[in-house]
Amino acid sequence: MTARGKASRRGASRAKPGAQRDAAERSLRLRERRLRIRGEKVRAWGKGRGRPLGVLSGLFGFPAWTPFLEALAARRRVIVPSLPGHPGGGDFRRLDDLADWVIATQELLEAAGLEGADLVGLGPGGTLAAEVAAFSPASVRRLVLVAPFGLFDEREPVADFWAKRASELPGTFSAKPAEFAAQVLAQPPGADEVEFRVEQMRSLEAAARLLWPFGDRGLAKRLHRISAPTLLVWGSADAIVPASYAKRFAAGIAGRTRIRSLAGAGHRADFDAPAALARAILDFLT
Repeated sequence: MTARGKASRRGASRAKPGAQRDAAERSLRLRERRLRIRGEKVRAWGKGRGRPLGVLSGLFGFPAWTPFLEALAARRRVIVPSLPGHPGGGDFRRLDDLADWVIATQELLEAAGLEGADLVGLGPGGTLAAEVAAFSPASVRRLVLVAPFGLFDEREPVADFWAKRASELPGTFSAKPAEFAAQVLAQPPGADEVEFRVEQMRSLEAAARLLWPFGDRGLAKRLHRISAPTLLVWGSADAIVPASYAKRFAAGIAGRTRIRSLAGAGHRADFDAPAALARAILDFLT
């Protein structure tokens, strides 16, 4: 090898650690992509390193990056594509039936690079994650469902939160109603009040289009098709979907299941107990 070639190799060797550091630093910053799906631009956030982990949001979506997502990103590359009708998502009004919702979710996962990845779904996001895992078992490697909708037992009915007054919503969704009202339901600093309220109503309307009135779209007949190892997590104080539904889901799922209860957490366990929920998920996926 010539002296010039040796110098070139030495220079490349010296540059490599710096390039690696730059890549590591970029992975620790929150990045936003715009996925193009059927002519629409849909937001997808990403942060962290390692094997990709998809997260489908709960009620009200993710208007901002949260402590729960941050805790997951400490050990995984977290990818959060926005569901139709939720903050950052596409138009939900073209989705007329369950098949439309499932196909839209599959297209979202494919566009985000999450086909065959581990998947976390919360609330309505959990319903869609379960449906995708049932309709297309190979689409999900391991599954985490956090208080999903989809089953109904009239002896322990799912709450009709759409019938609640606005003043009742914080206590319905969270075991920390004052904090939930101030941090999730209140207009954030700098946001346009009208746009923020429209976004909130849009997310509830989208959830209603998928779930109303009680979330039962026949999932019980498809649970046996879920072969992925599945973690079911519920807040013990869930006032919307009773915590006992975890056993109902586990009884129907064909794959290995595990149930975790988060003491004192409400339906939005990702808000009430972000660190505990993230720890339970990461321990299961390890």
